[in-house]
Amino acid sequence: MKLFKGCEIYAPEHLGKKDILVAGEKIILIGDDLEMPDSMGTEVVDVPGLIAVPGLIDSHVHIAGAGGEGGPASRTPEMQLSQMLEAGITTVVGCLGTDGMTRNIESVLMKAKALKQEGVSAYLYTGAYQVPTPTILGDVGRDIALIEEVIGTGEIALSDHRSSSPTVTELIRLASHSRVGGMLGGKAGIVNIHMGDAENPFQPLYDVVSMSELSLKQFLPTHCNRNKHIFEEAKVYGKESYVDITTSGYKFFPDEEVKPSVAVAALLKAGVPPGHISMSSDGCGSLPMFDSSGKLLRLESGSLISMLEELRDCVLQEGVPLDKALAVVTSNVAGILGLKMKGRLEKGRDADILFLNREFEIVHMSASGEIMVRNGDIIRKGTYEGS
Repeated sequence: MKLFKGCEIYAPEHLGKKDILVAGEKIILIGDDLEMPDSMGTEVVDVPGLIAVPGLIDSHVHIAGAGGEGGPASRTPEMQLSQMLEAGITTVVGCLGTDGMTRNIESVLMKAKALKQEGVSAYLYTGAYQVPTPTILGDVGRDIALIEEVIGTGEIALSDHRSSSPTVTELIRLASHSRVGGMLGGKAGIVNIHMGDAENPFQPLYDVVSMSELSLKQFLPTHCNRNKHIFEEAKVYGKESYVDITTSGYKFFPDEEVKPSVAVAALLKAGVPPGHISMSSDGCGSLPMFDSSGKLLRLESGSLISMLEELRDCVLQEGVPLDKALAVVTSNVAGILGLKMKGRLEKGRDADILFLNREFEIVHMSASGEIMVRNGDIIRKGTYEGS
């Protein structure tokens, strides 16, 4: 067991100064002045002055690599465990992305399994940009229902010149199969949507709902801050359903994108329900810039740590209350994706805990009850990362 004593807890709501007792992978008690007999063999970790928050959940990471828009040499490498740990991320959702032609879902699945063996939580979406979309078992619903790590479908590209331009009927069928697969497998069955630069980017989703029995909440559109016009439409769309803000692109394209922390504050000010907003990194994905004719001008790669940086800026620069900012990368994500043991510091939940100082630097980090970062040093490395 581990007993973390004297931290200020945001669960993400503020609970005040309390202690956290962990046994195995779970939080078993949160309370005042907890003590355990020496015979219990409990490790006591004193954390006075630190903020304890849920481990971050990144719902959009190319864990097995991505890219390729600039040719074979532009394929991005797969993610390493340390990239998650330095970013405070204890749960990741992998996806394929643009290249559903030379890459496959099986490689994403095996990377998710590898990350679980290395001590963190990992899930994935089946599919890729294209429709019909690649799967493992021949149908997105079967993948979601039968494969433990698969929780939804995506990222499916819309309103983008790299999209396969699926019809409304194709999108309805895809989302319906994802939903039923989710029902059968006890999962959210969400469809993660890559939003491109085209005008009226949300219209295909409105059309799906108007022509079916599906809800907008069957979808999680991401990259909603990639340009000014999509963000303005996201303020309207977000009042009805989920909008996901991408954190890693603004650093490279500040003239085109809306800064993520600014976007979160603006969505809240516009009246978007707090529970509808999430952030993800697009880590290890390619971040291309194209001209109006579709010619590739520039290519960068996304970083996972951008999510922690933008969380910090939400609070310290934009004045978003810490509990609301935290929810965007913890409890909101867990709720949207149906991850019942994640996203909150609560008795019975997984012991995914970050201990931060007031500058939002990671001092300690626990993933499923195991300490991964101690006194600011990463003490658990990936299999091929060395000691």
